Amino acid sequence: MLSNEQFVVYLFHPITISTFLMALLLVFIIRVGKKYNGADWGHPATNILDGWVRLYVKKYQRQGDFKIDLPANTPLILAANHISSIDPFLLVAATDRPIRFMIAKEEYERPILNWMFKKTGCIPVDRGGRVEGAFRSAMRAINQGELVSIFPQGGIHCEENQRPRIKQGIIKLSALTQCSILPVRINGISAPGTMVACIVKRGHITMDVAPMVSPAQVQLNSFRSAISQWYIHQSENLEI
Repeated sequence: MLSNEQFVVYLFHPITISTFLMALLLVFIIRVGKKYNGADWGHPATNILDGWVRLYVKKYQRQGDFKIDLPANTPLILAANHISSIDPFLLVAATDRPIRFMIAKEEYERPILNWMFKKTGCIPVDRGGRVEGAFRSAMRAINQGELVSIFPQGGIHCEENQRPRIKQGIIKLSALTQCSILPVRINGISAPGTMVACIVKRGHITMDVAPMVSPAQVQLNSFRSAISQWYIHQSENLEI
């Protein structure tokens, strides 16, 4: 049994203080994450992460309480422009459903981030090889009523390096699943076209949400051109 003097020495030992502070920090992280959590990702850790993402987007990126009006438990392809590395976070904060993001395989395999991508159900796409596996995974998710998101421009871009035409993968995916597409246009990124600067620079995020596009409309010849122009602000309204 410790004497009073030994207890005081133990209590104020740097390791004891560090352990106590770490425990307080962990409790704080968990409580804040749970408070702001807005969707059930099927795992406590990812739900806490979801809460912190929403807090960061709402307060720091000034997206506020904006929400995309999504039908509940309905399969849907969420298709957004891609102007920064935080675009997925912005979409997560704007929805109340878990999102299955289709992302480049090289991004999916990044150390540390790979854990998060796996836990949140991201679908890796091998852009330099066969994409059939990614399409099968996306089709299974859609057929199970999940929300799948794709960035059809194929990569991050900015005004100086625009992508004038979307990739055809989203058209193929909609045809295979007979699933509607909800186009979203992200605006207000402070450092568009960047991977890191956009995280630390505060934005004032807004989103334009176009009317739902049916599978039949997606297959029209005018769809690819219309949504491509809409993404890069060459047209204010998406007219197919």
